[in-house]
Amino acid sequence: MIAKIKKSRASGSVKAPSSKSMAHRLIISAAMAEGVSYIGNVNFCDDVLATADCLSKLGAKIVKTNDGYKINGCNMRRTAAAEILNCRESGSTLRFMIPVAALSGSKTVLSGSKRLFERPLTVYEQIFSEKEIFLSKIGNIVFVDGPLPNGDYIIPGNISSQFISGLLFALPILEGNSSIKIKPPFESIPYVNMTLLALSKFGVEAYFEDEYTLKIPGGQKYTPFSSDVEGDYSAAAFLEALSYVGGNVTVLGLSDTSEQGDRAYLDFFPLLKDFAPTIDIENCPDLAPILFALAAYFNGATFTGTKRLKIKESDRASAMADELRKFGAELTLEENRVIVKKSNLHTPVEVLCGHNDHRIVMALSVLLSVFGGEICEAEAVRKSYPGFFSDIASLGIEVTLYD
Repeated sequence: MIAKIKKSRASGSVKAPSSKSMAHRLIISAAMAEGVSYIGNVNFCDDVLATADCLSKLGAKIVKTNDGYKINGCNMRRTAAAEILNCRESGSTLRFMIPVAALSGSKTVLSGSKRLFERPLTVYEQIFSEKEIFLSKIGNIVFVDGPLPNGDYIIPGNISSQFISGLLFALPILEGNSSIKIKPPFESIPYVNMTLLALSKFGVEAYFEDEYTLKIPGGQKYTPFSSDVEGDYSAAAFLEALSYVGGNVTVLGLSDTSEQGDRAYLDFFPLLKDFAPTIDIENCPDLAPILFALAAYFNGATFTGTKRLKIKESDRASAMADELRKFGAELTLEENRVIVKKSNLHTPVEVLCGHNDHRIVMALSVLLSVFGGEICEAEAVRKSYPGFFSDIASLGIEVTLYD
């Protein structure tokens, strides 16, 4: 799909979609609770649909409602998936599901897209080998055969916090106590805090004993709980960015007390407008595309903590460098740093590429509202924000979608 965006100014108010990250966590917790939970205000994006589908195949009874899910959970230690768990393109789904699938001690097969399986699973491969749990990856298929034991786990903190969260979902229902020791540097801490918050809503305790050690008491049970999913700061960043490039947009539905790390854009956007700052995105890598775009539009900036951008839906630093150069921007990419130089941007003379990455597409759309142009692979927004183009159109951005 190609999105053609004309020069146009955004104005008005729009409700942020619900948090994809928190939806994963609440839906998984509800599926682990024996009884009925209702999860409302769900953003039915591709990633969340993948998680709900996998949990259904693991034994939870999940019924889609008008705005969310009615979930009758089950004891995942006593169920086994008779079908392949298709994680589609969702890294969260795959990394959260592997420990949950390993609870039963039955062989489980998980699949997904080619790009998904290019992203690392080395953390699980290492720790499962140490615990004598069978895990084998062949192409875009992974085989897991537990059971997952309680005990002490050591995980590097600089690859993805999703590995930590995956274990946090599974370990509490085992009979003995467990711990997770995180080897520094510990990145994306806010996402672990979101997992702990979701667990607490369902009556499950896990806590930081110190800066790098999580304690997980065993013998716990998830208790059914009903909750709406809070608004998504990750998506809101793209909407609020429209105000910084000449629009006047109010984003509704966001929690002032959210644990979401991407709230950081509220601090970063003013810095980019007024200065040429140095910004560490170690704890909020999903903001990188829109931060790079605004840096190119304003005064330039230096971004540190960028190493993990290589293992996202695309190599995001490289992808944004390629596309921003079409506007006349200049970026320098280093191992763990990206320098965006101050530039005089212009309308791109060729079609932009979305790199099959939802956040690349949305970031480029913000700039095209100023300069005009087209983006191919625009359908990637379905991964996290399927209503993105209709929402910006409601704000006055002139968008035409075609194949």
